[in-house]
Amino acid sequence: MLSHLLHLRGIDSVILESHSRQQVEERGRAGVLEQETVDLLNQTGLGERMRREGLQHYGIELRFQGHGHRIDLSDLTSGKGVMIYAQYELIKDLIAHRLAAGGKIFFESANVSLDRIPTDYPVLRYKREGKAQELECDFIAGCDGFHGVCRQSIPAGILRLYEKVYPFAWLGILAKVAPSWEELIYCHHQRGFALHSMRSPELTRLYLQCDPDEDINDWPDSRIWQELQTRLAMGGWTLNEGPVLQKSITPMRSFVAEPMQYGNLFLGGDAAHIVPPTGAKGLNLAVSDVRVMAEGFVTFYETGSRKLLDDYSRRCLRRIWQVQRFSWWMTSMLHRFYDDTPFDERRQLAELDYVTSSRAAAETLAENYVGLPMEEASAN
Repeated sequence: MLSHLLHLRGIDSVILESHSRQQVEERGRAGVLEQETVDLLNQTGLGERMRREGLQHYGIELRFQGHGHRIDLSDLTSGKGVMIYAQYELIKDLIAHRLAAGGKIFFESANVSLDRIPTDYPVLRYKREGKAQELECDFIAGCDGFHGVCRQSIPAGILRLYEKVYPFAWLGILAKVAPSWEELIYCHHQRGFALHSMRSPELTRLYLQCDPDEDINDWPDSRIWQELQTRLAMGGWTLNEGPVLQKSITPMRSFVAEPMQYGNLFLGGDAAHIVPPTGAKGLNLAVSDVRVMAEGFVTFYETGSRKLLDDYSRRCLRRIWQVQRFSWWMTSMLHRFYDDTPFDERRQLAELDYVTSSRAAAETLAENYVGLPMEEASAN
């Protein structure tokens, strides 16, 4: 996405990707796009297939004690909503656009290392097609994930790390069956959280709260469906079942690294922050990071000013911590914590009751869910 935004302003970039194109395009990830993300894709010429194949949603359901309560996102946010469009489909669009425009994507780049980060000409070294390569550049965008090399290349003592590890995980499945409901269902249940989502009219994505040390082999398909049926149960409603195509267990954590820059290295996405998936924010935060980063690069090349680049961390972190707060709130409201007392359980139900009966409370959820507005840049 960053490479595409820079290309639109005549700025060259090179993408080093450690995996093959097929691996990148098949990797199952998120699928809920905020309104700001959807708008940016449309404004920059990337939205054609998304508009044709994506599923526009203007509400979500909060389900607890066997009853469903719809949060009308559109009504509460003056017409905004979210788009269900699988991340791997978005990645396909991005790769196709970059290659069609002559963009440089070096797949299967191995042994990447960074050098001379604080200087005017940092260097990337890597191995591709069996040959050692070196790339001298003006800036490095570290968008290489939580386990990538970029954040780890920043000297000790520069970064301050914040982390919260949750005492549960999500068991997720992708099933070849039509969704059972037209919108996402977030369910609070005494046995644990459950989520009904989708990737297309033919594919359903479902999640169960489980222990982080669970063995996926202890969860045959029949057990998963039985647990989903129990947690999502509501009178007069049936959960569709079908062949399970994928299943995995994902631990949940919150993580932030500050600052998100060192010299001419700028961190974006999971390299700098992780949010629990309850609020559907990970992909969207990554897009907002590179949007801010691109503004800084464009201003630098057009005017010579580094002001927006120097302000990159502050602008991103303000939004990141707002999203961290929302994701933590959604997670703590909907999940069962194993040390909860009866008081905690009743408090959770009271909070859900308040959110679904108070317009003011519902507005707070809705405006965060569809995505907070982007902060306007100023190089003055």
